[in-house]
Amino acid sequence: MSGKPTIVLVHGFWGGAAHWAKTIVELSRKGYTDLRAVEVPLTSLADDAARTRKMIEQAPGPVLLVGHSYGGAVITEAGTHDKVAGLVYIAAFAPDSGESPGGITQEHLPEAAPNLAPDSDGYLWLKADKFHESFCQDLSAEEGLVMAVTQKAPLASTFGDAVSTPAWKSKPTWYQISAHDRMIAPQNQQRMSARMNPNKTITLDASHASLASKPAEVAALIDEAAKAIG
Repeated sequence: MSGKPTIVLVHGFWGGAAHWAKTIVELSRKGYTDLRAVEVPLTSLADDAARTRKMIEQAPGPVLLVGHSYGGAVITEAGTHDKVAGLVYIAAFAPDSGESPGGITQEHLPEAAPNLAPDSDGYLWLKADKFHESFCQDLSAEEGLVMAVTQKAPLASTFGDAVSTPAWKSKPTWYQISAHDRMIAPQNQQRMSARMNPNKTITLDASHASLASKPAEVAALIDEAAKAIG
């Protein structure tokens, strides 16, 4: 499938690269063979952006960056790389210069905010018994259990890390809003998406975990973006 960009997928808080599993399968069915899912450390925006840039640099040609949740902040920071031809935000943060995910969250607190719990080492967890209802209420209880048990907690300080130069101001963008998101308030998603004047915005009847609950629709948006930049 020559002419297709490398698609680099960036996960968010409380999950890893495997959160993209269903979307990866859908993209593969559409003929995408150069798919990469970054495993970011969730230790700081600088660390996570640096890890993503390394993946971008390994790509043979143009890159379409796709970020879910906090991964949107990561692609906003890392997406200024010359190889990046476009950005897709999946129920994601899209901070402006000087903004942080934590600051944006405070504008409209999400429903699940009370279900976050810091530990004594400075990591921020989503309470396991609240994970399904908070993060992925439109997945099965079993899938929610696996996500809860395998969750990857960020260093809480990462929430306060601000973006320097936002890539969405200079690159074409696409945005998917989750209408029933309990982790990033839909009002915040609407505001962030509107101000970047994206090529396309779609709203899905989905939880925060739209990448897992609506993989066909998410993959279709990514495919549209890839064709547009190709």
